[in-house]
Amino acid sequence: MTKKLSLSGMVVVSGAAAGVDQIAHEGAGAENTIAVLPSGIDVRYPASNQKLIENIEMKGLTLSQFEPDFVAREWSFVVRNEIVVALGDVLIVSEADIGSGSMRSVEFALAMQKPIYVLPHRLRESNATRQLLAEGKASAIDDIDLFIALMSQKGRNAINDTPFIAFCRNHPTYDEAMGAFPAEIFEAELSGVIEVKNGRIEVV
Repeated sequence: MTKKLSLSGMVVVSGAAAGVDQIAHEGAGAENTIAVLPSGIDVRYPASNQKLIENIEMKGLTLSQFEPDFVAREWSFVVRNEIVVALGDVLIVSEADIGSGSMRSVEFALAMQKPIYVLPHRLRESNATRQLLAEGKASAIDDIDLFIALMSQKGRNAINDTPFIAFCRNHPTYDEAMGAFPAEIFEAELSGVIEVKNGRIEVV
């Protein structure tokens, strides 16, 4: 999936850890990925991914908010995950169990109001992501190509939208839109660019 995201012009942000993070970085390609480290920028952690991290340093981007020579601690992974979530437009959780580290990232995404996407799983697998779906806190990626098309369109919107339309895509209340763009809202409503549904603005 990350390879397709990369080919569509998107950058993948992850934590350079072994496993899913590694797969995400490798799939996207070093030139289309950002690795956020839980250690100092000069400590390539984990050691098993040293070559991967060095490749990202040369072709992509590695980030760390820790001092040089800082060795990763249990709490620094949480700090790292918060940065990963903050940098991304959306959070994709491939698999997670209740109480796992991935769920801390979900907490950050919910607090930052970032869209959360998960992959479908069978019963008794990935209990946490299935719970997120059941609670309406995440959307399932059932069709990867459709998801990538959606993300690509959002990226094009971000480039082409006027400040008013970009504001309206976040579904503000009518009063919020009136307060921020009083001159634009009447014209946009009359011309059919926006609609008001249940007191909130939607871009047509």
